[in-house]
Amino acid sequence: MSQAASTLSEASPSNRFALAALPLGGAAIGGSPIFVRLSEVGPMATAFWRVALALIPILIVSLLKKDAGPKPQSLSDYGMLILPGVMLALDLGAWHLSLTMTSVANATLLANLAPVFVTLIAFLFFSVRISRIFLFGLVLALSGVVILKGGPAAIGNGDLSGDGIAMIAAFFYACYILAIGRLRSRFDTIRIMLWSTACAAVCIFPIGLIYEGHMLPATVYGWSIVFGLAFISHAGGQVAITYALAYLPAAFSSLTLLLQPVVAAILAWALLNEAIGTMQALGGAVVLAGIMVARRG
Repeated sequence: MSQAASTLSEASPSNRFALAALPLGGAAIGGSPIFVRLSEVGPMATAFWRVALALIPILIVSLLKKDAGPKPQSLSDYGMLILPGVMLALDLGAWHLSLTMTSVANATLLANLAPVFVTLIAFLFFSVRISRIFLFGLVLALSGVVILKGGPAAIGNGDLSGDGIAMIAAFFYACYILAIGRLRSRFDTIRIMLWSTACAAVCIFPIGLIYEGHMLPATVYGWSIVFGLAFISHAGGQVAITYALAYLPAAFSSLTLLLQPVVAAILAWALLNEAIGTMQALGGAVVLAGIMVARRG
């Protein structure tokens, strides 16, 4: 028996619960594009309700917590707390829009390129060295994108707008991750989540109101979809993963990266009749492999 298997077999109850919470969290987040597709309102309005309703549990936790850590003291502090919310708004707006323009599988898979963009941004602006392993993973992931679209000929002739917007969403999510990373040493997690989620809601609302006009779901079913997106996928999925990674090795986070596009593709096939072709499945596998290799680098 390997050391990892032995460790898992002797895991404490907390570790065993974390081991169950991790795939559940990944599956919950993987279901978010289905909620977006089934929503009665447009992609921007859906993105607004996703973060606005998620504020409810976050606000409750922040009120119940006795020690919320240091408060912002200067305009610079407030700017740093606002920046992740702006990036999150751009990420969700672009990704939700891409879900209406390309397949659920493609949009979810390409949005997972965020770790690659994180490293590239860190290299360009923070002088972080890039390893050969990362470069190999990057080439592998980009090759997978070409395969995903049916090869070079299809890339030249196909409609790439939806897939391109999904990759833009991945870039903004990378910016969000980097902005959050710079805040963690100064502010409490709940404070960061509260500010970023509230700022994202404030940024998305006028965009949805101007370009879509109709912000309110018309039926109980419509409200159940946006509540499900906010509570199950956005808040519940993130909480489950955050809890799990407090007890499990960081390498286990790769499981959620693999689960999300797989769950999204399966649900899209079952609920939205989106078939997965051979080239799409092969390209998706290559993209995921490239992302995994790049993360190791």
